[in-house]
Amino acid sequence: MKIGFIGAGNMGGAIIKGYLNKQCKDSIQGGSRIYIYDSNLEKAREMSKEMNVNFTNSIGELVSKCDIIFLAVKPNVYNSVLDEANKEFAVDKIIVSMAAGITMDHIQKHFNFPIKIIRIMPNTPALVNESMTAVCMGKGVTESDMEIPLEILKAIGRVELVDEDKIHAIIGVSGSSPAYAYMFIEAIARAGEQKGLDYRLSLEMAAQSVLGASRMILETGKSPTELVEMVCSPNGTTIEAVKTLGTNGFNEKVTEAVFAAVEKSIKMSEAL
Repeated sequence: MKIGFIGAGNMGGAIIKGYLNKQCKDSIQGGSRIYIYDSNLEKAREMSKEMNVNFTNSIGELVSKCDIIFLAVKPNVYNSVLDEANKEFAVDKIIVSMAAGITMDHIQKHFNFPIKIIRIMPNTPALVNESMTAVCMGKGVTESDMEIPLEILKAIGRVELVDEDKIHAIIGVSGSSPAYAYMFIEAIARAGEQKGLDYRLSLEMAAQSVLGASRMILETGKSPTELVEMVCSPNGTTIEAVKTLGTNGFNEKVTEAVFAAVEKSIKMSEAL
């Protein structure tokens, strides 16, 4: 089984690197069955040498050689990429799409016959193998078809199977949320700096604390509310901070941000 990646940017590169570095039982050995293409041929050639995978000169060459094709390109070039892929596509091949706003129905319209499509929504922590990836199975996709794509995606973090109609909400909650977290950490770090801490020390402390808090939710089974209560002592420092966040509409502002990302995703799909 040969796997192709159209697009050699951050996400495509992160998925390839994460998979090659992960020692999975029954995994594909090395990069000999992985092919990459990018419109920046020199970039793709350098990446192929760095990761010891196969370089291809065109979309058609990659599609003709591969059984599973990951589309790791920006939404604005999807139509042209799909039209090129259609020229060499076959019924037994699988497309794995990861673009916001691009539905499986839209992808299907670019092909002359029904094809197998898997839609995924990873996020940028894939770069450090901590992605949260939502996966949607398209029409005709079997459990057997899912085996290798899921193996690859589990190498870069957590995976959840969802219906495609949940993707808009997932973009707001998971796809975009690393940016909210970065802003939160930055705000804490800058506040520490204003109170006399070296910025790099303050940033490290804030980031590690948020990392630890995230693991507490994922690994203890306790709700966020329970964990807040664990940190807050009566008349202590944390309860004062929590009260201040509540008074200033912290939860409401975060909700508004998530809703804004969801609405943008819906509009992008409707504009196809």
